[in-house]
Amino acid sequence: MGQSLTRKLIESHLVAGKPVIGEEVSLAVDQVLLTDTNGTLPWLQFEAMGFTRVIPPRVVTYIDHNVYQVDSRNSDDHRYLQTASRKYGAVFSKPGNGICHQVHMETYSIPGQTLLGTDSHTPLCGAAGMLAIGAGGLDVAVALGGGPYSFTMPAVVRVWLTGQLRPWVTAKDVILELLRRLSVRGGSGKIFEYGGPGLASLLAAQRMTIANMGAELTLTTSVFPSDDVTRSFLTRLNRGGDWRPATPDEDAEYDDQIELDLGSMGPLIALPGSPDRVVPIEEVAGTPVDQVMVGSCTNGSWHDMSSVTGVLRGRRVHSSISFVLFPGSHRILETMAREGLLADLLATGALVSESTCGSCAGIGHVPAAGTRSLRAFNRNFPGRSGVKGDEVYLCSSLVAAASALTGTITDPRTLGTPPDVQLPPRFAASEAGFVAPDSGGEVLRGPNIKPVPLGEPVAPALDASVLLKLGDKVSTDDISPAGAAVLVFRSNVPAIAEHCFKYVDAEFVARAKAAGRGIIVGGEIYGQGSSREAAAVGPMHLGIRAVIVKSFARIHRANLINWGIVPLTFDDPAAYDTIERDDRLHLPDLRAALKAGTRVTIANQRTGATFTTSCLLTPRERDILLAGGVLAYTKGGS
Repeated sequence: MGQSLTRKLIESHLVAGKPVIGEEVSLAVDQVLLTDTNGTLPWLQFEAMGFTRVIPPRVVTYIDHNVYQVDSRNSDDHRYLQTASRKYGAVFSKPGNGICHQVHMETYSIPGQTLLGTDSHTPLCGAAGMLAIGAGGLDVAVALGGGPYSFTMPAVVRVWLTGQLRPWVTAKDVILELLRRLSVRGGSGKIFEYGGPGLASLLAAQRMTIANMGAELTLTTSVFPSDDVTRSFLTRLNRGGDWRPATPDEDAEYDDQIELDLGSMGPLIALPGSPDRVVPIEEVAGTPVDQVMVGSCTNGSWHDMSSVTGVLRGRRVHSSISFVLFPGSHRILETMAREGLLADLLATGALVSESTCGSCAGIGHVPAAGTRSLRAFNRNFPGRSGVKGDEVYLCSSLVAAASALTGTITDPRTLGTPPDVQLPPRFAASEAGFVAPDSGGEVLRGPNIKPVPLGEPVAPALDASVLLKLGDKVSTDDISPAGAAVLVFRSNVPAIAEHCFKYVDAEFVARAKAAGRGIIVGGEIYGQGSSREAAAVGPMHLGIRAVIVKSFARIHRANLINWGIVPLTFDDPAAYDTIERDDRLHLPDLRAALKAGTRVTIANQRTGATFTTSCLLTPRERDILLAGGVLAYTKGGS
């Protein structure tokens, strides 16, 4: 049988391991991207490991989350990131230059290459035939120094597309339909590779939306072929020379297949609380909203901006609506101005913001308490918008534009003929926002930038209290919240640890400090969402030594291991129901069990009962975990 594109990409970069489902593979990394919020710690870790120059051919640091510099601590981080990038060999993308994934796709995507990023939506560049994977900061720091990226080989699932999207139906509806079918757990341990006759009708920007939001399925990544659509996209960016074909064999073998008829779908919307609470737009049409947004790394493309402009042109935004657009890059904003779209948008009463992730992570344009926000974004976890008790709906850019006109959630099909969106012959050649590296200069560190802590080696036994018991779908936003008040501390572990679980249990930090060490218990898909390392290093700093759950999200589990926190899963999920907060749990043979690869037996001192857990580790993961994490492992000479 022939090979899938995914397998070709993996085998062409394979450094160690065998690409067999469940086995660990290690891949060479061609490109690395870092962001401001998730990038300061990796650069500090890079320095702590003794590296002096990046090894991958292309490394880019993007300032795209905390762009507004609302106080000196933001500026301190930006200055540190710029001077570190300059000295160690990375390109620096200035604040306002755009959202990392959109800019990277426009500027640096090369079919057939690998990309590792500190942001969970790094898979967007899979739309260009790359193997693009989001990872935790320590894994990225290792890659910066020339190390491979290691992960468990996923199943490769072909998503077979037929038909064409009907009027007013978008690529956002495609990924929402997959979330409706599969849930946020549906992609765990999988890579989706898209194929079929329906592919030819999807523009590069539409593929980007689907690949990007595959992160909400908990996929390892998503892969599209590099075909004539990809070549056209790169040519319009004056990058035709970077195009190369990347396709599966005609008789490629896959581990599973999903079939999706593009012509069978209508507009969809995700209800507040989770991206997989998806229903047809008709079920909530007429619901009043107070705020509408279009942008983020999911819907900030030229196609999205021009679609919205086409809907609004000659009309006015409803008087009750705050309508904000976030172009994905400065290049898109410049092209909008050149083509007349910007003037048309401003005439409607829309607000055009900086090219930033900000509001997606609760930085700026935070909705008023008790109001509804409708967003063409990718996540709507509780509180992510920056206010507790928020009601955030997720939709396509066309649904957002239609709703901005009426003040209520609106089925765009009621507007008649959809706008005719045309791609410009050439996008603006915007390079002013990049700073090239050199090897000189001092790395400047402000007072908010603190040394990176080390984890502790796993003790022979653990006796600790359950400091927090949580349910299913705990996100990294729950563990370490987003928002301007918290993200400013991403380079200051002691300070950001003070915010752990602040919206879940305001007493958790005090309880953890009093206990000295503790255990967290949770349900399914613990740690979903953002790749943020603070959700692991913060609890580690507060003394959390083990997390026991029914299942983990991939990146967060890796982050726990990299910081020396033991990730355990219940062998019998029913044991979860026997545990209460403050129970004292005894793990008498923890280190020996981890070392031997056997089950970890746990005794609940309150009930007198015992139960077993598993911690399936590769040899590499085992050595890192036992040492207390990657930094401790590295400093120990391994």
